[in-house]
Order: sequence, then structure tokens, then C-alpha cells
Amino acid sequence: MCGVTGILCSEYKKDLEQTARNMTKTMYHRGPDDSGLWVNDSAGVALGHRRLSILDLSSAGHQPMESPDGRYVLVFNGEIYNHKDIRRELDDGSERQADNSSQWHGHSDTETLLVCFQNWGIKQTLNRLVGMFALALWDKEKKMLHLARDRMGEKPLYYGWVAGAFVFGSELKSLKAYQGFNNVISREALALYLQYNYVPSPYSIYENIYKLEPGCCLSLTVDAAAATLTSAPVVGGQYKGLILHEWWSLGETIRRKPKHLIQNEDEAVDGLDRRLRESIRLQSIADVPLGAFLSGGIDSSAVVALMQSEAISPVKTFTIGFSESEYNEAASAKKVARYLGTEHTELYLSPYDVMGVIPRLPELYDEPFADSSQIPTFLISQMARLHVTVALSGDGGDELFGGYNRYVWSRRIWKSFSWLPFVARHRLGQLLLSQPVERIDHLAKFLMRFTFCNGVSLLSEKVHKVAELLLLAENIDDLYRSVITTWKSPLPVMREKTGDLSARMSTLPEFSSIEDRMMYLDAMSYLPDDILCKLDRAAMGVGLESRTPFLDHRVVEYAWQIPLSMKIKNGQGKWLLRQLLFKHVPKELTERPKQGFAIPLADWLRGPLRDWAEELLDEHRLRQEGYFDPELIRHKWHEHLAGHGNWQHHLWSVLMFQTWLEVQS
Repeated sequence: MCGVTGILCSEYKKDLEQTARNMTKTMYHRGPDDSGLWVNDSAGVALGHRRLSILDLSSAGHQPMESPDGRYVLVFNGEIYNHKDIRRELDDGSERQADNSSQWHGHSDTETLLVCFQNWGIKQTLNRLVGMFALALWDKEKKMLHLARDRMGEKPLYYGWVAGAFVFGSELKSLKAYQGFNNVISREALALYLQYNYVPSPYSIYENIYKLEPGCCLSLTVDAAAATLTSAPVVGGQYKGLILHEWWSLGETIRRKPKHLIQNEDEAVDGLDRRLRESIRLQSIADVPLGAFLSGGIDSSAVVALMQSEAISPVKTFTIGFSESEYNEAASAKKVARYLGTEHTELYLSPYDVMGVIPRLPELYDEPFADSSQIPTFLISQMARLHVTVALSGDGGDELFGGYNRYVWSRRIWKSFSWLPFVARHRLGQLLLSQPVERIDHLAKFLMRFTFCNGVSLLSEKVHKVAELLLLAENIDDLYRSVITTWKSPLPVMREKTGDLSARMSTLPEFSSIEDRMMYLDAMSYLPDDILCKLDRAAMGVGLESRTPFLDHRVVEYAWQIPLSMKIKNGQGKWLLRQLLFKHVPKELTERPKQGFAIPLADWLRGPLRDWAEELLDEHRLRQEGYFDPELIRHKWHEHLAGHGNWQHHLWSVLMFQTWLEVQS
């Protein structure tokens, strides 16, 4: 796992090497073991790399690395899990060309990649890879730069135009280190951020800077380096010297899936077991200590159970919890760890631990990011790094197997209220929103009639969520959009520009159910731009490599061959995954309402975080900065403090922007 960065200039830049060196230094945390530069002044190209050594700890894994024939130069972030199999294929005389006959210099996957590019070309190489990656490949012969990102978006890659040059990097901070960076904050991206709590691809918080989308390859010549685009390149579009295309598409994978889906439940469990076990086996290969995150939930418990069944010694597992809080999964994780016999470490957090992390968040994420589980994710990564260099996680299971609560209760809510005319639903929504928290408990029995919540935990938040759905949803697609957004119209953004998700989101495969449609949309945006971004930045912020076995593309493709009836059954998500887990862990150890990896943010904003929040939400300050409408934000803040609403997510998005903005000057 590493950090990559680079420059492509259309005109001679005398300080190209020093500029690239400065950009590379910003990502020391991603690769504390080694660094490297490759610069060609005449071509106007520079590649930089920071290395966290996982495979081949020797200097033979140093990057940037050149291909044996000297044509290609590569900087690469990630892991190619099947690279040993690829090497064996390359070593076959029928595959190996004469000019590749020299012995391998080391056993890094970077070296394997370069020989693949040399022999097979870019498209065929990418299609043969099993792994996670973001890479930049310079073709000396064609004088062309290629950027590519893995299928599901596990590894990040930003690119764009700064002061007349094309720049790219694993994190925004490397692009900002380019001399002359003065890209302004994008109002369009800010509007999107407030809706989703993250900046969705292909946007970034800055104008003319973009995220390369999952499964995409961007190829450009030096002519494109000086041509600043007025909007994000569109997949399939061709511009002067620049082509952006998908080399793998989840949508196309779903369209091509067999017409006769897997119908036998035992066969489905066995097929998932084989594929997930193989993914975990490959992802457990490392030349450094390895462990796993364990929350005690279905996903992480399944990963750890299969890891432990294949291991010859106890797997190192890690979890965190919150003292005296309902947000505490540590007790469940401990029971699972004890049953499986792992070497378990746990950490209990207080509000003061959270306060200690908040100042680091702008540095970690580089742009506003408001998934509050970013804090426990960082803290568990920090704890794990004391013991291991690689940690496996259960991320991706929800999107593949119907794990989020919204997949279960969105249809129920719609069936319960859709018979009402929209005007009547709208008025009912207004009535629910007007209810203060102290009255919400009286509505518990009413809500429980529709069985979309398991008790009264966080009931006020659920009531207000339902109210927003009633106010805005004219159809079930509207309902989903309302579920996944935080700030609704009107947004509290001054000089607001209308933002929307990528054009890739508008062309959907044909789905027979709203649940499949939701899972697809989540996999296209929420998963890479929130869940995987959160994991990557938190882990790499402490020099820890995170791996996600559920996102092996063979597991992903298999999951989309499984009918919905085996994912959501009897009002419960992840049915199939549960059957696999119960072969290894007793049902009673993991069966509990889904909580997520969260902190008790609502209470903390009224308590230990109140003074910090008040300063950032000061009306004069908001008005002077000119990004937000102070009246809308102060109204939410006062309602939250008075207990008349739970606006924790709305407020956290503003607070994270304000915290980020503080360090930009």
C-alpha cells in the first residue's frame, strides 16, 4: 500500500523534479518505508511514490519502476492478490517473450504488473487482475500517461489541472502541493456534499480537480495537460488528447449475469463459502503481520471466522466500543473472538478521545467528509497498527447482500403510506416534523405497527426521517433518494449551484426490485465515496493497509447471481451471509439489531462537543465566510440543543466543512 502522485506538463518546467518531490512528501503517512521519483524534463513528466512495504520488503520493490524493455514506468498503490499466478503464466514459454527472459529481480506485484503491461497491453492486463489498485503508467514510446483504478474503488486517485499542468495523486494534498495551486472551492461540490455527507465522484471539493471513478482508465497525451476542462470528463467521452473509459462496469456485469439465477439455497451458501474463502486466503498473503477488524456483526464475523478456519495460529482481531453507551459493539465482538479463539484486542473510547481526533480530520481527508464513523474507524486503525501492518475488514457485505435497514423498510414504508394522496402524505410529514422529541415516545406504538424498527432506540431520528420521506417522496425512487440524503432543499449554501451524481448513475440496468436498485446505486457511490474512502484515509493515516475480501470482483459477480429472496428474507437482510456465518459461529452471538460503526454524536453535540460546535457555527463567522446561510444552520442548531429534533448528521456535515475550511488558509 502506497501513495502515488505525478505531473504532466505541456511546457518545460525548470523545477519539475523539486515540485514532484514536494508533492510526494505530503504522503509520507501512506508510505513511511521508502520514496522514489522518476523525472523526464524533456517529456514534461514526473512520477512520485511513497512506499509501505507489504510484499517484497527489499529494494527490488522500489518505485517508480521501469519495465524490462524500458518502455513503461509505473507508480502503483494497492495489492494484486493473484500476481503469483500471473507470474507462473508469464514464465510459461508460450506467454513469455524473448526480451523478458531475464530472471525476476524480486517478488513484488509491481514488477509483475510491468511485465504484464509489456506483454499484454493495458486493457488485457487490467482484466486479468484480482486486487485493489490505483496506478499511473507512463508510456515512453507513445508519450502517453494512463491512470487506472480498481473495479470497486478501493484505492483513491485524484486528477485535474493546476496552473497550466495536469497533476494527479492518491490524495488531494499532493495536488495542492503543486506550485501555484489556487483552485477555488466548487459550490456545486459543496451542495452535493451537504446532501450526501461526502463529495461524490467524479467531483472533488475544488474546481477542475476530479476523482477517477471505479473501474475507469484515463489516458492522455501532453496536449491534454494544458487544456483545462470546464466540467468533469464523461465516461466514454473523447477530448483533445484525453480519453476516459470504463475497463470494468458493475452495470454491464449485472446485465450479463446468467438468466437462470442460483435457486438452490445450499448451493448458494457453498458457492459463497468457496469464493469468499479464496478471497480471504489471497488477501491473507503478506510479508508483514496481519489481522482483522471485528465488530461482532455479520460481515466482520464472517471474515474472521473464515480467516481463523484457514489459519494455523490465532488471528489478531481488533474492536472498539464506547463506555456507558448504547453504541457499543465491543461486548459482542469479544464473545465472537472468544468463541473463534482469536487473539483479541479492544479499546473503549470517551468523548475526549473523539476531541483528540477531530483536529486531524482535515489532514486525513483533504476535503469535507461527514460520516461520523470516520472517528472510530481512525481510532481502531491506530490501535491495530500497533500490532499489525495489514488488516482485513468486512466492508462491502451490506451492499452485496442487502444489509442496510433501508433495503428492508423502504418498501414497507411505501406500502404503508403510498395509498394516501401526496397532499395528505405531505401534511402528515409536516405534522411529524413539528413534534418535539419528548412527544415522540407517544408515537412508538404507531410506528411499530409498520415494523420497520426494532424498538424505540433513536426513535426521534426515525420519526423525522419518515416525515421527510412523506414530504418529498412522490414515488419509491424519490423515497430512496430521500433516504440517502441529509440536507434536503433548501440547502443552506449561499450562491448554491445545482449538483447531481455522475452520469454513470443515470444509466441503470433493468432491475425487478427496488431493493436491487438500491444496492446497485449504493455500490456505485456510497460504497466507494464514503465507506471505502473512510477506510482508506483512516488506515493509511497511520500507515496501515486495509483489505476488503467481499470486494474481490469474483465475490461481487457471484453475489449478483443470487436472487433477492436469498438476501432479504422474512424482513431480515443478509440472509445468505448469515447462513454461512452460522456454520462457524452460534446464531445467538451475532443476531442483534444493526447499529453501524457510529458514535453517540447527538448526545455529545449537546454535551462535551457543544462549545467546539458553537464556535464553528457562530452566526457572524458563517456570514463572513459566505458559504452557508446562517439562519438555516442556527435554526437546526437551536432545535438540536433544545431537544426538538435530532439534527446530528445535518450539523456534523457543516461542522466538518468548517473544520476543514479553518486549515485551508
